[in-house]
Amino acid sequence: MNTAAPTSSLAPLKGPVFRMLWLAWLAANITMWMNDVAAAWLMTSLTDSAVMVALVQAASTLPVFVLGLPSGALADIVDRRKYFAVTQLWVASVAVVLCLLSIADALSAPLLLALTFANGIGMAMRWPVFAAIVPEVVPRPELPAALALNGIAMNMSRVIGPVVAGALLAGAGSEFVFALNAALSIVAFVLILRWKSQRRASALPGERFVGAMRVGLQHVMQSPRMRVVLVRIFLFFLQSTSLTALLPLVARGLKGGAGTFTLLLAAMGAGAVATALYLPRLRQDIGRDQFVRWGTVTHAAASITAALAPTLWLAVPAMMVAGMAWIATANSLTLAAQMALPNWVRARGMSVYQMALMGGSAAGAALWGQVAGLTSVPTSIVCAAIAGTLVLLLTRRMSIGGGVDEDFSPARPASQVPEPAVEPNPDDGPVMVTVEYLIDPARAADFHAVMQETRRARLRQGVLSWGLFRDAAVPGRYIEYFLDESWVEHLRRLERFTAADVGLRDRRLGFHLGDAPPRVQRYLGEVTE
Repeated sequence: MNTAAPTSSLAPLKGPVFRMLWLAWLAANITMWMNDVAAAWLMTSLTDSAVMVALVQAASTLPVFVLGLPSGALADIVDRRKYFAVTQLWVASVAVVLCLLSIADALSAPLLLALTFANGIGMAMRWPVFAAIVPEVVPRPELPAALALNGIAMNMSRVIGPVVAGALLAGAGSEFVFALNAALSIVAFVLILRWKSQRRASALPGERFVGAMRVGLQHVMQSPRMRVVLVRIFLFFLQSTSLTALLPLVARGLKGGAGTFTLLLAAMGAGAVATALYLPRLRQDIGRDQFVRWGTVTHAAASITAALAPTLWLAVPAMMVAGMAWIATANSLTLAAQMALPNWVRARGMSVYQMALMGGSAAGAALWGQVAGLTSVPTSIVCAAIAGTLVLLLTRRMSIGGGVDEDFSPARPASQVPEPAVEPNPDDGPVMVTVEYLIDPARAADFHAVMQETRRARLRQGVLSWGLFRDAAVPGRYIEYFLDESWVEHLRRLERFTAADVGLRDRRLGFHLGDAPPRVQRYLGEVTE
């Protein structure tokens, strides 16, 4: 639990860079919601199948699951400003195609799903890069407030997008929604180009695409906190998506039209926005795990109420409560993920997080759509809520708190690589590093525990393999080895050294006997016939 003075929920907006990027993010999310609302409602006029209606959301979110890691790798190894801008051009292009096909009355249910998937590719590309940019442009104490503001932007768009889309659907037609999407995407493109980003300084060549994906996935899998966060976000969206995916049919069940659907979605967004403004203060007394537990249960109860509500008078407040629970849970999980990642791998790590989120969302939309087709819409939403609560009870020991957040600010290693007798080529390798320790045999158990942490830390930095060997002839003598892919990757790993790594290194050295530090040796692999 954090006991520091709360940061104002609007403090990050005082910074001009974050303010400009936040406006671009708001515009981008408005286009996303307008497209999803228009596509979901248009699908109800193209088919009576509950499965096809639910698959609109699955088609929108599935690209993030499929393309999340590649997009995150690109965001970490290319210019983030240019990459972010290109994503908006992609969304604008898809919107233009949808507009033209809608005018020509040439859209079918399968074609609409395909273009919704194409629009989702834009979200898959832009989300990791924006998630990586935010911690760069706001001070660390303001990061929770900045993430809450991002949630506000998402949920303001949940209000603005559906309202605008609903008004255009009722008064003009879907083609006008898609045309406005294209215009807003261009506005976001211009705002992003106005940001003058700073290039990350490094004397080393850029990472290779496939290697960057490997290191990113390896980093996440070796982080205990990230693994818990991924499970939590997948399970929460597996449950919570039933409500939003089937909401067009909930609106029809209330004898409503596009206006009713828009009102319900806007109510959920309004509840989320109102709650996000108070999250920095609430975090002084409520931990992340408590937010997740109570948020999941509250969302389940609100979903059941909205699904079974006989009138709008009950459904609208229930949707507001669902939005409040949604933002509290999702923001807590996003904050935990951000705090568990250093900057050099942030886009890749957040892309894996988004893959878990959207994977849960896409799976939930497909699953609960099938259940609704076999039973009814209210039954499907009630089953999802009950299942989500039961899974929460079964996984109650999984914590995203994990004590104090690690300090991932960059730090220089205590010793640099000695000048080699013959300068290796960047691609020479692999490189094997050995470290020789001499410890008190009576402290072997504690040393092993620290070395297990060291193993995870080395693997998170990108090494191919790691091992620890005990000398059979000399009690207390251990050899640690790890393998880097090449000489340039060996040097790159040293660039990734953080303050948390310094603390772990000091703990290892606390076991070493003698005045001289552990002996470190480096070997270059040779190709043999």
